[in-house]
Amino acid sequence: MVVIAYFNTVCVKIKVTQGPTGESREITGFRFIYTSKGRERLMVTKIRIGVTGSGFMGRTHVEAARRLDSTEIVAVTGGTRAEKLAADYEIAWEPDTPSLVARPDIDAIVISTPHHVHCQEALWAAEAGKHALIEKPLATSLEDCDRMQAAFADRQLVLSVGYHQRFRQSILQTGQLLAEGAIGKVRCLQTSSLFDITTMRDDEGFGGNWSWWKDPRSVAHLINGGPHTVDLCRWWLGTEIATIAAHSDTFREENPNENTTMALISFTDGTVCTYWSSSVLPDPGFPDEAFRFRFMGDEGLLDLDPYGKLQLARKGNWETVYEQPPVGFDQADAAYQTPRMGAYCDQMQAFVNSIQGNPGGEGTAADGRAGVAAVLAMLESSAQKQTITL
Repeated sequence: MVVIAYFNTVCVKIKVTQGPTGESREITGFRFIYTSKGRERLMVTKIRIGVTGSGFMGRTHVEAARRLDSTEIVAVTGGTRAEKLAADYEIAWEPDTPSLVARPDIDAIVISTPHHVHCQEALWAAEAGKHALIEKPLATSLEDCDRMQAAFADRQLVLSVGYHQRFRQSILQTGQLLAEGAIGKVRCLQTSSLFDITTMRDDEGFGGNWSWWKDPRSVAHLINGGPHTVDLCRWWLGTEIATIAAHSDTFREENPNENTTMALISFTDGTVCTYWSSSVLPDPGFPDEAFRFRFMGDEGLLDLDPYGKLQLARKGNWETVYEQPPVGFDQADAAYQTPRMGAYCDQMQAFVNSIQGNPGGEGTAADGRAGVAAVLAMLESSAQKQTITL
């Protein structure tokens, strides 16, 4: 028997077997009820979410799950703030990740703990039959990425990666312009991710312990933001990285990890990209360079500040195509308001859609692995002083 369901205007076919009258059974996100005439009525149910991690990003995902009609936030675990976070949202607190994923009232988890525990938490989730959305990076090694992908694929579970920038309107507008050929074939990109992390560390509104930032198990600052840049370039261009040459170093602080990198990236379609990343710019930093993309095409230019203006240049003139409402990503008092939260809510909905059989467009496990591979290649290039071929 085949039931045809409509969810978010997308048609999904789900194969089911006949059951006795009045019997009800549930597939993640859907409930089937057998009637006296032997037909089934399909009801869409909420995806029940658990979150690991109670810091800035943990609270972000709890808030996103609370806002959606399609999700129910059930429980949280991990970190010194987990019990308070649970109390704030009137949800359950669990002492550890194994107990969280063992809950029968949870369908999926969001992992927002320090990088080096992503793999183990994901494997626990897979073993318990839970889908997972993991904050980037997917993991800290390619071996762990592969283990995670295999564990979820073997159980036919969804494994997604937190590339929320895909859902920022300025970035979606950029993708549309590129797809329409607004500047012709893209030849070169200049990208930057430049800020001063001490500003966020010193903001008491964010709270928490930032020691994981300097934990060698976190690998590098580069693995925090680098996957976003790599993902967007791959996503916009529809191509893969071919080679990477980079120099990485640590400046202006005592830190066993890299905090500054400059890289030259070539893509398989011939596009060339520069990437400058640093978390230690002296105050006040460069205006509008916290996250920036500049494109040179055969027929024009694009200049994107995802937190500001998207500008297009053709035939000798610049025009502002779109201006992003203030996101406030680095301001504690604005971090959980709609301008920033919109992208996280849309990402959560995309994750839900994927669980229910409709690929939502969020980062996949393969996208997560590609981001990790690129970052590790940058660090390897710097250490070996040679170009790395991916």
